[in-house]
Amino acid sequence: MALAGEVTNPGALETRDVSFQSDGAEIRGYLARPKAAGAYPAVIVLHEAFGLVEHERDVARRFADAGFIALAPDVYSRVGPLKNATDMTEVRAKMFGIADAQLVRDFEAAAAFVRAQPGASGKVGCVGFCVGGRWTLLFACSSDKVNAAIDCWGGFITRATPDAETTPERPTPVIDLAKQLHCPLYVVCGEEDQNPSPADAAELGRRLEQAGKVSQVEVFKNAGHAFFADYRPSYREAATFDLWPKMVAFFRQHLG
Repeated sequence: MALAGEVTNPGALETRDVSFQSDGAEIRGYLARPKAAGAYPAVIVLHEAFGLVEHERDVARRFADAGFIALAPDVYSRVGPLKNATDMTEVRAKMFGIADAQLVRDFEAAAAFVRAQPGASGKVGCVGFCVGGRWTLLFACSSDKVNAAIDCWGGFITRATPDAETTPERPTPVIDLAKQLHCPLYVVCGEEDQNPSPADAAELGRRLEQAGKVSQVEVFKNAGHAFFADYRPSYREAATFDLWPKMVAFFRQHLG
């Protein structure tokens, strides 16, 4: 299988498991960076609903190979790892159970951690996939600690869960925060996706434009939800190879 951004010289990278503190909790994660000396912007990689799986670590390595210090935090650190990733009841409990306000503080702690790394330029981007896309949008609309953001098919932006428009953990639909966006944003959607649907992405784009925000929305053809996830049946190679250089270019433009 061909992989967009595939690392062909892993010896040029330094990788390790890390942890950092946030509101009294230890947040685990994975750090990947170029070995060569230099000043590098950072990218936080926010995982899908299934947690910090090997694919997410590989995405961090791909960004490191492209010239970034990449941190992939385990967002579920404070609630415990998934015991069974095929149990959607458990997955949804983890995905919906952490309060948005707490998530923002955890992401701010992640940004502080990567900014403190040797050779960090001080600029930090955030990219997320699936629920990580929603978290990225939430972070970018709630904090000034991120300098550029890429939301890849972040679902549940118009309501909290399948059964509720709002919950105590998710009191405001993220789309309603669009007017507060703090940084340039690239929104990615697949034309076959239903959550978010292309209509959801278009409405988000409309609100961002109305608020005068620096943003772009792109809907990829012949692709649906999670089309970048090469470990899942949803993977679409052509769309992934189209998207990868655009993500790298977006971060280089806004974090350089």
